[in-house]
Amino acid sequence: MKKDEDLEEMEIDLGDSIDPEESENEEEPQTLWRAQPSLDEEENIHTSTLVEISDTKPLINSRDPRGINDCLKVGFEDVIAEPPSVRSGDRIWIWSNAFFEVSRVWIYRIVTVLLAIPVSVISGLLFAILNCFHIWMVRPCIQCVLIGTRWLQSFWSIVLHVTVVPFLTSAGKCCGGLGVHLTKE
Repeated sequence: MKKDEDLEEMEIDLGDSIDPEESENEEEPQTLWRAQPSLDEEENIHTSTLVEISDTKPLINSRDPRGINDCLKVGFEDVIAEPPSVRSGDRIWIWSNAFFEVSRVWIYRIVTVLLAIPVSVISGLLFAILNCFHIWMVRPCIQCVLIGTRWLQSFWSIVLHVTVVPFLTSAGKCCGGLGVHLTKE
């Protein structure tokens, strides 16, 4: 690219620049993009794995990496909304929001405790049966049909190239010179 062209410059602040004007306390600025140093192993000897597992620190960061369930991202404001002309008290709105979020989270957790493992086992069994059926029955049958009808595929390809392709090629060349101009009346 030429430097003469108008380019919009974008400045990205990573928060690690050391300007005397920005650092008033003469402390080193914290860099948020660097990994924090790990603790010594001696300090973690008495920590059990149950203490490390909590609701605030998820074991798996991305549980929906492909965005399959984006439609389920529902918040309180998506379900309940008050127009400006009709409003309840602020305390009622805050408590309603809190009860909505708590009941949504805890009912989901209770239902998943009851259903997650059985549904996972049934789904795994179903997918295993479907995979086995497809690998050992459907695909070999398709291959047998394709091997047996290879002559038909070749014959059909020849028929298309002899009859249809010349007609479509000539129609394309005839219509290729046409132009459409739209005017506003």
